[in-house]
Amino acid sequence: MTTRLPRAGECDGIDYSFVTDEEFRRKLAAGELAEWARVFDASYGTPREPLDHAVASATDILLDIDIQGARQIRQQYPHDAVTIFVLPPSFTELEERLRRRGTEDEAAIQRRLMRARDEASAFPEYDYLIINSELAESLTQLEAVVTAERLRVARLHPEFAAWNK
Repeated sequence: MTTRLPRAGECDGIDYSFVTDEEFRRKLAAGELAEWARVFDASYGTPREPLDHAVASATDILLDIDIQGARQIRQQYPHDAVTIFVLPPSFTELEERLRRRGTEDEAAIQRRLMRARDEASAFPEYDYLIINSELAESLTQLEAVVTAERLRVARLHPEFAAWNK
C-alpha cells in the first residue's frame, strides 16, 4: 500500500492500495503492516495478513520493496524470506528508463538516481542478484530462483520426513 497518488494507468487494489496518510498511520500503529518505509514524499507498506496467509499456506509471494522493507521482512520472516536484489545494467540505463517513464520532473529523477546509487551498495545482503538487462532473461532468472527455493530441503513437505526413518 502507499500514500502516494496513483500514476497514469495504475489501479487501486492492483498496482497498490492507495490510502491516505491517516489510514496508513492507523494500520502501522495497529501492527497491520509487515514492513514499511517512507520513500521520498510517500509511505509504502506491506499488509501483514495476506503475507502471513501466504507463508502459512506455503504459497509463493513476490514483494517489490526497497532495502528498508527487505531488512524488515528478513527479520520478521527469517526462515521464509528469500531476497533478490534487482539492478539495472548501469546507472546510465536507469536514468534513461526513468526519463522514458515520463512521470517525474528533473529534481525527482535526480533524487531517485541518488537513492538508487545509495541502495545499490546493499546488494551483498541479499540471497540473489539479478541484473535486469533484458526483461525475458530477468524473468527466466527469477523463475530459476523460485524453482531452486521450492526444492530446498528445508522447504520440502513434512511427508518427506518419513524418508529419513
